[in-house]
Amino acid sequence: MSRRIKRTTSPGDRAKGRDKGRDRDRAGDRGKDRGKDRGKSGSAERTRKPDDRKFGERKSGERPFAHRASAKPPRFAESRRDRQERAEPAATKPAAEQPLPTKVQTVVVTADENGMRVDRFLEARFPGLSFSHIQRIVRKGELRVNGKRADSKDRLEEGQSVRIPPLRLDTPKTSGTLSEAEAKTLQALKDMTLYEDDDVLVLNKPAGLAVQGGSGMTRHVDQMLEVMRDAKGQKPRLVHRLDRETSGCLLVAKTRFAATHLTGAFRHRSARKIYWALVAGVPKPKQGRISTYLAKEESEEDSIMRIAEHGDEGASHAVTYYAVVETSATKLAWVSLKPVTGRTHQLRAHMAHIDHAIVGDPKYFNKENWQLPGGLQNRLHLLARRIVIPHPRGGVIDATAPLPPHMLQSWNLLGLEADRFDPIENAPEE
Repeated sequence: MSRRIKRTTSPGDRAKGRDKGRDRDRAGDRGKDRGKDRGKSGSAERTRKPDDRKFGERKSGERPFAHRASAKPPRFAESRRDRQERAEPAATKPAAEQPLPTKVQTVVVTADENGMRVDRFLEARFPGLSFSHIQRIVRKGELRVNGKRADSKDRLEEGQSVRIPPLRLDTPKTSGTLSEAEAKTLQALKDMTLYEDDDVLVLNKPAGLAVQGGSGMTRHVDQMLEVMRDAKGQKPRLVHRLDRETSGCLLVAKTRFAATHLTGAFRHRSARKIYWALVAGVPKPKQGRISTYLAKEESEEDSIMRIAEHGDEGASHAVTYYAVVETSATKLAWVSLKPVTGRTHQLRAHMAHIDHAIVGDPKYFNKENWQLPGGLQNRLHLLARRIVIPHPRGGVIDATAPLPPHMLQSWNLLGLEADRFDPIENAPEE
């Protein structure tokens, strides 16, 4: 049989219990006060950050400041502040260093973009996209036109579907004060300028300055044009190209409207370009037409354009008119050239083809045991002398470039008169 044991409490024990209860109540009150203090401290710390921002600004996803100030302090406030502090360096990173990624997208060629080359199309759609990046995505087949691979020189047609791969763009520069280096670049462009208006710029490109970037290239015209971006982030666009060692007239469109019309003028062959060159020997007849097919020939060290047959892979028809302006005995001739087509290295390959290579040409000068006359520099003697092209808004642009220093020296040494009549004027405009 179990016995129930009744526990009794003495009066002294009950007094002790009451004292302990009062102590617990007082400790609880102190804990509540400390909790309130911590809550006030945490709220002030959280709202201090928004106060540093401009009036009316807030981060994406935050409530307006009026709601946040009266909100109950969240749990784990300390860890949230830690996360916020870790995120702040990315938020305060200068905009110029932040690449702008894009997703895969498909765009449709508009009427204004009809006839544009693929590379020009990308430059127009994505200001800040580097030339090397354009070439890379095209070469890898990441860009597709109507589902098919495209070359950077292919022409687009209105209504075609263009698949654009993910890109990493340079953030367009905001308008403001130019740095010292940018100011020098802008002045260099002004010093090169032969003609300029609101739509068009014609530069006198010096020999040795590349038009576009390549492997190991840190300075080129396309990069220099970055300092001329407008308030919308649009920069002037190259309309055509010159070899690195060729000096003279380089046409640049300052607006998208001008770029469309000027590239159309080149495509329809309504632009007239005249080049001057110093060649080995004297061509016979003194005026003529060179018509061949040209194809690129790749090697481990370099690539050149070779004379090809009709139907050869990659072969393109090329036509050049030439006229001898003046001679230096039978050793050298000043030749004026008018290319009808615009193939890579066309003039250099054509003159070598008729056995009158351009003096100083490292790729195509193939005359054995030929000695350069004393005093002449062994540099490419080729000048983009003149360009005549319809202006996008009416009228005609007609710009002429002077002889570069090394060619002027040769003209003076050989007694050639730079102001002589140029017989290439009479060449057909086919």
